[in-house]
Amino acid sequence: MDITVLGPFNATYRQQSSFVPSATKPRQVLALLALQADRVVTVPNLMEEIWGEQLPRSAATTLQTYILQLRRKLSAALECDAVDAKDVLVTRHGGYLLRAQPGRVDAQEFEKLAASGGSALEAGDDSTASRLLSQALGLWGGPALVDVKVGPVLELDVVRLEEKRMTVLEQRIDADLRLGRHGELVPELSVLTTRHPMHETFCAQLMTALYRSGGSWRALDVYQRLRSALVTELGLEPSQRLKRLHQAVLSGEEIPDHRGSAPSHGRTAARLSSRPTAA
Repeated sequence: MDITVLGPFNATYRQQSSFVPSATKPRQVLALLALQADRVVTVPNLMEEIWGEQLPRSAATTLQTYILQLRRKLSAALECDAVDAKDVLVTRHGGYLLRAQPGRVDAQEFEKLAASGGSALEAGDDSTASRLLSQALGLWGGPALVDVKVGPVLELDVVRLEEKRMTVLEQRIDADLRLGRHGELVPELSVLTTRHPMHETFCAQLMTALYRSGGSWRALDVYQRLRSALVTELGLEPSQRLKRLHQAVLSGEEIPDHRGSAPSHGRTAARLSSRPTAA
């Protein structure tokens, strides 16, 4: 079974046609089971995903109907191997479990490659880190579950995956910077800072790439654009890290490498939440 959730949702068996239903709620059920493949998803979680807090009286019966519909579609896909759908979409005490072979769920592969790439980055093996992190990012074909109507449970998983994707992208760029690929990174980082004008890590990485490519004035312009966006939108100044980088560029100092990147959007949010509130 091959399952893709990092982009359009799809699930196939032995590269046959997709058995993903088109109906909204059964599609949500399968998406949640697929994203949690080989782990039990409880009935309450499935109900919350489908209906939120407004559970109909027939919720339990309707959910069982959706599971039966999914098993019928699975049976058609599994017919060539005479595999029972109940052995793939399994009933467990209090919930259901979708069995998937190792390496067949793109989200799980993404997590493994991201973890290995992050470890290589921390160990200073920049070439391996860049390769593994690039492979992890290459699994994405668009926003996670882009063609599924997500409820409150799936939404949390989607947000987590998208945040992880941003972190992996920051780490891969860090590895490439340390490998001296400054000029190659400028176009990519220029696009990223345009899309995310208050993302401090992308800004710092672009400043570094430009400065090391002989574009000091452009690096200073990037800082000024970030500062303007932060002050205008949030009433905040850039972080101390950005200020130190700005001063290093002004002074013509060497910019040191750093190990890994914490998501700058998270740091900005933390600084914003720490501001005193009005009485």
